[in-house]
Amino acid sequence: MKNTEILIKNMVCPRCVTAVKEVLSKNNLGYESVELGHAILSESPSKTQLKDLSHSLNEIGFEVLHSKEEKIVEQIKTKLQVLVSQEEIPDAFSLSGFLQQELAEDYSNLSHVFSQTQALTIEKYFINLKLEKVKELLTYQELQLSEIAYRLGYASVQHLSAQFKKVIGMTPSAFKKLPDKPRIGLDAV
Repeated sequence: MKNTEILIKNMVCPRCVTAVKEVLSKNNLGYESVELGHAILSESPSKTQLKDLSHSLNEIGFEVLHSKEEKIVEQIKTKLQVLVSQEEIPDAFSLSGFLQQELAEDYSNLSHVFSQTQALTIEKYFINLKLEKVKELLTYQELQLSEIAYRLGYASVQHLSAQFKKVIGMTPSAFKKLPDKPRIGLDAV
């Protein structure tokens, strides 16, 4: 039998990979690999096995993706979440070039599918991801804003600060002073 790729929504960290591996094992489904956003099964699952797998994954907060559009959106989100979590975005970064290379698909098509299904552009999603990462890094108070700007590909601290204020509604320094810093996980953006 042929290997089968299953795309899985909401996988964002190494613990998610471990959890999916456990679910696959409990459902007696062999796998070649499990990575963020997908698993390669050793054999094609039956409809019943796929339904059981989907149910088991749903119980722990994951979802098997079925439509082509869902799969494209999840691939985009996963690639961008990993990129932002690595904190190594060059200042001359091209979002369209990155996604075209990573997904081997025309950016205009990716952008259209994403916008239609998410009611948000890829660019705005990427900005939201980066700003949530900024909030996380400000909460830890281990890095200066200039280093955060550099790691996340901002041309300057001023650009980061202006974007932060426009989207979040306050400056990074005002956010840093809050006793309870409101944040959401990258997977929830």
